[in-house]
Amino acid sequence: MSETIRIGSLYPGRVQPNALQQTKNVRLGGTQDSTFKEILQDRLLHFSNHAVKRLEQRGIQLMPEQLNKIETAIDNAAAKGAKESLILMKDMALIVNVDNRTVVTAMDGSSMKDNVFTQIDSAVIIS
Repeated sequence: MSETIRIGSLYPGRVQPNALQQTKNVRLGGTQDSTFKEILQDRLLHFSNHAVKRLEQRGIQLMPEQLNKIETAIDNAAAKGAKESLILMKDMALIVNVDNRTVVTAMDGSSMKDNVFTQIDSAVIIS
């Protein structure tokens, strides 16, 4: 897993964007019809345009294992009822909207110094 993920790309690895163009009806729990694409979109980690700019400006590249840890942190925050979370990972901080699984902004260690994080209701620390 030494493959790097390009920020802004929702298709890491060998999954091709065209592979998700087909929509098929899938029944969830027998009570609601949703397409596979809708279900997948609800589970994907998204990056806002602002977050993508910050990651590029600060030279932050996220590896697949880091993305997995971020997704797990979001799942944990959602399980506790969080809405806006600060995710701290080594020398990086991310502000995430938990409901829509979107990274709102990102900063590296030097940008975090003397910074106050507001409008968050939880913090998740990843080792």
